[in-house]
Amino acid sequence: MSSASVRAVAPADQAAPDEAREFAVAAARIARDNKTENVCVLDLRGLSTLADFFVLGTGTSDRQMHAVLDRVAEHARTLGRKCFGLEDSTGTTWLLADYIDVVIHLFDEEHRAYYDLDGLWGDAPRVEWEPSTGAEASQAG
Repeated sequence: MSSASVRAVAPADQAAPDEAREFAVAAARIARDNKTENVCVLDLRGLSTLADFFVLGTGTSDRQMHAVLDRVAEHARTLGRKCFGLEDSTGTTWLLADYIDVVIHLFDEEHRAYYDLDGLWGDAPRVEWEPSTGAEASQAG
């Protein structure tokens, strides 16, 4: 197994900045609930000054990716968070919403593979954001 395929996992209850981590986790769940595929949250603290967290996902269509960002923006407003930048590539191959400490990247499948942010930030721990299911808990016991 190559070192590039081994990733550290940051526990979801890791200290500060809790608010940013909670928002990133909420954004990941919103994306998943709206049919975004391969959603992950990368913890960039200590690795980059760009943001504390990246939320990455693969969208299924232009309309779906825009709907996800709209729902994330609605949630952000309830928290008093503001989007400081929205990048929308021609043909919607990559959407980016910049909340300063959390940046959300939604790609089509081809461009997710091409830009490979998962690999570029391979040293970044992945935040566990999906709750374990009852089936997993019963198998563990």
